[in-house]
Amino acid sequence: MKTLLRTPNILAASPHALVLAREVINIEAAAVQALAERIDNSFLNALNIILSCEGRVIVSGMGKSGHIARKIAATMSSTGTPAYFVHPAEASHGDLGMITSQDVFIALSYSGESDELMTIVPVIKRQGARLISLTGNAQSSLARAADAHLDGSVAKEACPMGLAPTTSTTAALVLGDALAMALLEAKGFGEDDFARSHPGGSLGRRLLTHVRDIMHSGSEIPAVLQDTMLGEAMLEISRKGLGMTAIVDETQHVLGIYTDGDLRRTLEKKLDFSTTPIGSVMSRNPQCITPDALAVEAVRMMEERNISQMLVVDNNNKLVGALNMLDLLRAKVI
Repeated sequence: MKTLLRTPNILAASPHALVLAREVINIEAAAVQALAERIDNSFLNALNIILSCEGRVIVSGMGKSGHIARKIAATMSSTGTPAYFVHPAEASHGDLGMITSQDVFIALSYSGESDELMTIVPVIKRQGARLISLTGNAQSSLARAADAHLDGSVAKEACPMGLAPTTSTTAALVLGDALAMALLEAKGFGEDDFARSHPGGSLGRRLLTHVRDIMHSGSEIPAVLQDTMLGEAMLEISRKGLGMTAIVDETQHVLGIYTDGDLRRTLEKKLDFSTTPIGSVMSRNPQCITPDALAVEAVRMMEERNISQMLVVDNNNKLVGALNMLDLLRAKVI
């Protein structure tokens, strides 16, 4: 018996797809712009409720609104407002025990009539938690039950059939971001705070890594006195492997630096390495940095001055460390 092989149907996008894609973007952009014009005292009311919260912020929603609620909770948590997502269906089967009278509950539902949310709203209100609703209908049951209502209504969905939540979920996400950023500013949440909650990322490394964390110190620092002959200074550079050496006085105060670039200039002059003191060919007043400076600041200074090495000094210009661009690369600061 011969087996019939079916050729799979291969679909190809038509040029109309570009028209539709642009229309979707334009519809959602217009909806977001309309939101900005509706930000009023209701937004301030919601903001103040969260700022006065002595517990945590719980964000909830069903379906696509639930996905947006998770994102809002994550954004708030990473910007100084502890928040977490609770699924409304799970809440009605025991998870409501996580909510206390000290908390704020943010409920997302475009219709404002989600059965799962409306089932738990009376319990939340009885517990004494404050309720903020984000809906597309200010007269909905959820909006009327809330202590503060955020208007996320849109003129139409971007879905050609008007069925899939598209513009409405974008509007809810934007309102959530606006709320999170307003909270961030009100709490004085800064870059250092952000870095502490993102220690594993590149931003955390940039904002938390200091020069003292990556610099070479102690016996690893290449350093010679100014009357050291060039030949001996070259041995110090080779031993320490940083492509340079500091030139210091007897009290370890920095007088200058000698780098690979200085070596090229010395070779051009054809000087005798056994009779030429390094102090006569060093670069004076080198660019230095303190150990408490951020490593990213060292990167900026090196790039601005087109240098690859830097000496680290204390407030009295005493040598305490050294680093080069490779050290910064290893630390993943750049």
